[in-house]
Amino acid sequence: MAAPAKHAGGRSDAAAPYAIELRGISKAFGAVQANRNIDLRVPKGSIHGIIGENGAGKSTLMSILYGFYRPDRGEILVNGEKLTISDSQAAIRAGIGMVFQHFKLVQNFTVLENIILGAEDGALLRPSLAKARGVLRDLATEYQLNVDPDERIEELSVGHQQRVEILKALYRHADILILDEPTGVLTPAEADHLFRILEGLKAEGKTIILITHKLREIMDITDNVSVMRRGEMVASVKTAQTSPEELAELMVGRKVLLSVDKTPAKPGKPVLEVRDLKMVDDEGVERLRGISFDIRAGEILGIAGVSGNGQTQLLELLGGYPEKGSKVGGSIRMNGEKLDLTGTRSDAATRRQRGIGHVPEDRQVEGLIMDFTAWENVAFGYHQEPEFNRGFLMDNAAIRADAEAKMERFDVRPRNPNLAARNFSGGNQQKIVVAREIERNPDLLLIGQPTRGVDIGAIEFIHKRIVELRDAGKAILLVSVELDEILSLSDRVAVMFDGRIMGERLPENTTTGELGLLMAGITDTEHHSPDEGIPPETQHVDRLPEGGA
Repeated sequence: MAAPAKHAGGRSDAAAPYAIELRGISKAFGAVQANRNIDLRVPKGSIHGIIGENGAGKSTLMSILYGFYRPDRGEILVNGEKLTISDSQAAIRAGIGMVFQHFKLVQNFTVLENIILGAEDGALLRPSLAKARGVLRDLATEYQLNVDPDERIEELSVGHQQRVEILKALYRHADILILDEPTGVLTPAEADHLFRILEGLKAEGKTIILITHKLREIMDITDNVSVMRRGEMVASVKTAQTSPEELAELMVGRKVLLSVDKTPAKPGKPVLEVRDLKMVDDEGVERLRGISFDIRAGEILGIAGVSGNGQTQLLELLGGYPEKGSKVGGSIRMNGEKLDLTGTRSDAATRRQRGIGHVPEDRQVEGLIMDFTAWENVAFGYHQEPEFNRGFLMDNAAIRADAEAKMERFDVRPRNPNLAARNFSGGNQQKIVVAREIERNPDLLLIGQPTRGVDIGAIEFIHKRIVELRDAGKAILLVSVELDEILSLSDRVAVMFDGRIMGERLPENTTTGELGLLMAGITDTEHHSPDEGIPPETQHVDRLPEGGA
């Protein structure tokens, strides 16, 4: 049984009401108890963090607050008033806005059209647009949310699209903003600018609820933090009175190693040699613009960069499944032998035969078949191996036994190989893919976004397995948008921007600020201190090309 939740804020019942107060919220989906007797108090004019492992119940709780779900039991108070929030429109009327991790914007509409969508004043759009333009101008000035109201969403950077989502909520008079993993696709400089925006909103009396798995962000930006575990609220504390180590232990229920424990690399012979690699997709867009690098046995090369700058295409090309219709140039050598880039021997199966393992960026689309069982997914790509076959037939019993052993070694929960992949949490889905690829003992492991959407306990586990593979003398190409992950795991770091390698650094000789500049396409560091990031008025960061698969 979890310990009773401690409440931050130090207010008595006679004090001014909280912006949000949840009392005894419970919600079940069949036999799964997603939220159990949740109490939460969010003081007005504060930034309140909510953290927890995958499946802890954070998203369900926020969905209840925003009207997507109705609680089975419990009460919701907004500014001291008990409310029934039956849908998102009721939440908006109560002054609650939500900025989702995946933005809810119409890509071929303008900023202005997206702002008023669903909030028009009448049948005639012209008066609504004219009114919205003036309000938008005032909001953008007041909160440093400058965007061009006439630009189409599809032409905006991720950072600017996020601003539009915040402006949408403010246009609808939101006093309480819920942000779900808001920095997942931002450069460090963009994230810093977002935090300045949040501080400005707080100064104006707005209340912010921040859902994030990044403990450093919790420590930097929040006033209070609540920790959820297995559907229960286990603690709510003042951020200044806790530490990342304590929060991690509260989340997982045990001590967690937050830093990667590894010895210096001992690089051996070159395993992967990439020279002048180019790729143009079927629409004529140049995705890779002369990429060159080496990876040696026993080292990890990390590729940093904002999503959409060619990393996806690089992994897919190396893994043997480039975009259909794309044109490829340059050369790749694996253990000294040239790889076919465009012919019949350039497929993923051939890559695996040459000793290349691949954990793709999107586990649900490229790494798993969600309706198939765990034991079937563990065999995918390797189902023709001799140990999985008896003559012309697959040996399902052998595959199932292999899957059970891998699930045991990689602590996949629940440990049931007959469950469909979709019935596992994101972290356990990732463990299935990582187990399949690492246990084949590849000479080269391609691993994209290894801990995206993964809770802190699973992050620690996956990092250990990656380092163990390196220490066994294997070469690893790591692609991640998480700079902390890149810096802690990599022996060398290369930064990609707009399909190019902008520079290479040793983790011990660089900073997140310097890498952030390279991620924004800025190589001249003479006029920028690496620790300063990019000034708010600089527009390079805000207009990163969107690329991507």
